[in-house]
Amino acid sequence: MRCMLKLSGEALAGEKHTGFDLEVIRTVAGQVKKLTEDGAGLGVVIGGGNFWRGRTGTEIDRDKSDQIGMLATVMNCIYVADVFRGEGLRTKIMTPFVCGAFTELFAVDKAREYLAEGYVVFFAGGTGHPYFSTDTGVVLRAVEIKADCVLLAKAIDGVYDKDPAKHPDAKRYDRLTLDEVITQGLQAVDLTASVLARDAGMELRVFSLLEEDSIVKAASGEFNGTVVSA
Repeated sequence: MRCMLKLSGEALAGEKHTGFDLEVIRTVAGQVKKLTEDGAGLGVVIGGGNFWRGRTGTEIDRDKSDQIGMLATVMNCIYVADVFRGEGLRTKIMTPFVCGAFTELFAVDKAREYLAEGYVVFFAGGTGHPYFSTDTGVVLRAVEIKADCVLLAKAIDGVYDKDPAKHPDAKRYDRLTLDEVITQGLQAVDLTASVLARDAGMELRVFSLLEEDSIVKAASGEFNGTVVSA
């Protein structure tokens, strides 16, 4: 089995809401280690929201703001990959643009080779282009590495019909089709990522990172969250 795991930067920051919460990341590493020991191949994409969100800097051009966001994801991957190595995992970091000696330039054949050899491969830097979110980046890389599913670890436990933080009566969905996500404008992933996942037949599993063993459970398909499929 091969999965792509998307981690939000905010979730990795924990209660601090910025930077990193080391214990949260070590907990993630422990779950990833369980999966790799069971023979799963795992790619990882991390958002940059614990440092910068794409449209945070309204005083600068959108493309420059998005570039800063891409670099935030590179910082996150360097940190998390090193914590993973400290927990006994082998890691590689790939980016769609040159980062000197910090990362390796993305090539799909090389990425598949690393996954087959048991490395956890971090795909940093998004798609390498502005105006595309890390949602689109994670689905794109999942399709390229021939993943079986995308695991979306979030701060909430699935997809809702409206924001549960603002609406106590918000309804959580157990299952959705990608067409329903697109037509209803639900916040599973953004529109571009939804269309790409639908056309590729890629299943998305949305769940809370903070629940015990949530990543392992999501990979098995027995989890508390929302399944979004074609």
